Amino acid sequence: MGSDTDSLVLALEGFEGPLDLLLELARAQKVDLAKISILSLVEQFLAVIEGARRVRLELAADWLVMAAWLTWLKSRLLVPALGEPEDAETAAETLAARLADLQAMRAASAWLGRRPQLGWDAFSRGTPEDFTETDRSRLRVEMSGLLSAYLAARRRAGAKQQYRPKPMTYFSVQNALERLTRLLGTLPDWTSLEQFLPDGLQEGLPRRAAVSATLVAGLEMAKSRHLALRQECDFGPIWVRQAQDE
Repeated sequence: MGSDTDSLVLALEGFEGPLDLLLELARAQKVDLAKISILSLVEQFLAVIEGARRVRLELAADWLVMAAWLTWLKSRLLVPALGEPEDAETAAETLAARLADLQAMRAASAWLGRRPQLGWDAFSRGTPEDFTETDRSRLRVEMSGLLSAYLAARRRAGAKQQYRPKPMTYFSVQNALERLTRLLGTLPDWTSLEQFLPDGLQEGLPRRAAVSATLVAGLEMAKSRHLALRQECDFGPIWVRQAQDE
């Protein structure tokens, strides 16, 4: 058995390798926990902690949590839960949720560890301020409550589904060019531009898009001398007719 700076290497019957790998294999049901001796695991864990006093506290805590998870999994095999038996799918979902909580807490711990530390990265004033601080928030939070609130917020964020509206198909300039070309010769002299809009348009953005596309198509055809446009006043109706030889 040995350990390095980031992992606890175990030598157990049926498995030899890092503790975190054993936990992942157990979660994926790729290792037979019935052959794993929890007593041997605990003894090796304690031997590493006793023999390596310089192990970082947060690293030892991670090892302890992972060992506790393996012990819990092994206990589920030896002593089934009382009451109605839990099906495999529900048990897997429960384990996945708890492992996600563990990963969230480890990420939060790493984030806190990267924050500036008072007395190391940041320093307080040598002479304290002479004032009285009054806390009117009436908030009394314990560490356990803070961690529970953090995990609840992470679960809510993970459960949210991103809203993806169904894309709408608008009347394009190419559609308007084809419609103007087809209908222009069938209408009398000057005709309102809105007469060339397709039927069944919804009010709002679909109709505005169709009007814009038809106007752009009309300007393109006027530029190529296929039709003429006329507007008698500002913001007034736009009239269209087929171009005539002068």
